[in-house]
Amino acid sequence: MAVLDRAIVRLLPAVPRPVVKRLSRRYIAGEELSEACRVVKGLNEDGKLATLDVLGEEVTTREEALALVEAYRDVFDTIRREGLDSNVSVKPTGLGLSIDRNVCRQNVADLVRCAEERSNFVRIDMEDASTTSDTLEVYRELRTEGLASVGVVLQARLRRTPDDISALADLRPNVRVCKGIYLESPDIAYQGMQAIRENFVNAIDDLLEAGAYVAVATHDGWVIDRAKELLEEHGKKREEYEFQMLLGVGDDLGDQLVREGHRLRVYVPFGRRWYEYSVRRLQENPAMATAIAKATARRFLPGRNGRDSE
Repeated sequence: MAVLDRAIVRLLPAVPRPVVKRLSRRYIAGEELSEACRVVKGLNEDGKLATLDVLGEEVTTREEALALVEAYRDVFDTIRREGLDSNVSVKPTGLGLSIDRNVCRQNVADLVRCAEERSNFVRIDMEDASTTSDTLEVYRELRTEGLASVGVVLQARLRRTPDDISALADLRPNVRVCKGIYLESPDIAYQGMQAIRENFVNAIDDLLEAGAYVAVATHDGWVIDRAKELLEEHGKKREEYEFQMLLGVGDDLGDQLVREGHRLRVYVPFGRRWYEYSVRRLQENPAMATAIAKATARRFLPGRNGRDSE
């Protein structure tokens, strides 16, 4: 069944958009900021923090990148006005990285200054491996400029991550460590689950040793247990680290972390460019294949009385 699931998921781009949208509702807060705010308020009421992300990446013009900057300014103002406990994350390619690295750096710098004026924070997301070096260089340049309310992401899947941690150590960086959803070639990325897990745990240990603030972003109970052990060994207090999860994934495990007194931040994406993000999320979760197949079939095969069987 797992082989069939993966085969179906590879066909996702051919699945009708309404089907993908219906299946991705659990992962996305909605198309509008007001919908995302309602989700964040609910998370805050449950003792959870949030990260808001305006969906949009791989922009092709400076005007598109500037439009996304303005959208994030609105997010910051709304967070403050609504009293939400949330920061933001940004995609470098959404802010112009594929156009020109300096364009991206300036746009991210503007948002970090906006965040600092509002006592908030910007997380620079990590995308596929072709962007890793430029993204880390943008982060270093911002920190060198004296901007502190900014963090970055490292991926446990990549073989280069230990070297990247060493290179960042002098900054005492704020780092989200995640598995990484981009499927990279074996020469630059680990392929087996256990190898990725071990690199993940080693990365957490190395970052803690470097004095970094670590955000452990995973739904893997094994990694979470090892992370808890390392945090205790390093004597970290509650405010000196956090766990992170995706909206709609691992809710029970997240609730358990909150009950245990850990800080948990939930990634809350929203926006009208939901399709690309949805396909990546669903491709990462082959177990959804059965639901995808059934939903697609229902769209084309009439149910009882000539109506859809939903």
